[in-house]
Amino acid sequence: MNDLLAALLLGIIEGITEFLPISSTGHLLIAERWLGHRSDLFNVAIQAGAILAVVLIYWKRLWGMLVAFAGHDAPSPYDPLGITATPAQSRDYALKLLAAFAVTAAGGLLVKQLGWELPDTVRPIAWALIIGAFWMVIAEQLAARRAAREGERTAISWTTALLVGLAQVVAGVFPGTSRSAATIFVALLAGTTSRAAATEFAFVVGIPTMFAATGYELLSLARHGGIGAEDWASLGVAFVASAVTAFVSVKWLLRYIQSHRFTAFAIYRLLFGIALLLLLPANA
Repeated sequence: MNDLLAALLLGIIEGITEFLPISSTGHLLIAERWLGHRSDLFNVAIQAGAILAVVLIYWKRLWGMLVAFAGHDAPSPYDPLGITATPAQSRDYALKLLAAFAVTAAGGLLVKQLGWELPDTVRPIAWALIIGAFWMVIAEQLAARRAAREGERTAISWTTALLVGLAQVVAGVFPGTSRSAATIFVALLAGTTSRAAATEFAFVVGIPTMFAATGYELLSLARHGGIGAEDWASLGVAFVASAVTAFVSVKWLLRYIQSHRFTAFAIYRLLFGIALLLLLPANA
């Protein structure tokens, strides 16, 4: 296959799967068996494209939180969840995002130092997909029952924020878990019964988290001379493809969850995980 076409397909796969709760790692692992293994820099670049898409989607809300720190009231479209919020409420939301990121950063560095990370091979990824499918269904059922008892909750508590930060660390340790799935469903279990609110917090906290991870990987590659021999045309194609498809997939998901549960994603994860166990060797 033409190398640019292969890069385009990998960028599209990353863009679609990075923020849907189905694990980008598992999909890219399989795709690279047919489309060719790529450099660490290539993988960093397509992840950066997906992050850029989320920044573009949430830029008004991010700006609203920034102006809130200056004491200004932002119009409702600029506030988290698109609701009217005082500067104090916007600052509170931003501080909880920073707290979640701080937990992730500290936990991530500890994990790196201790070497707590499973290999990117089929069996652990497949089992993470399967276990995650059941976890998604149970978490959403519990959140639905709580919402029926107490009403829909859109607020993000400090406990929720800290647990979301920890969930990002767990997702990094277990490839196939899916960062978005882990954070969304931890938020639902921790008391934010609104799917939209839980999803939005998971996506917004992913911005500093993924930017930091991308910057860390780039610095590591630069120190070890892993940048010079890159195919920049293929990397550029994949970056743009990832950004465009991530933008479309996130926009679609935010509309979809307004009236649908995550059950379809859980079924997909279950079937995909079983297929990986049955069709591919464990050491692939």
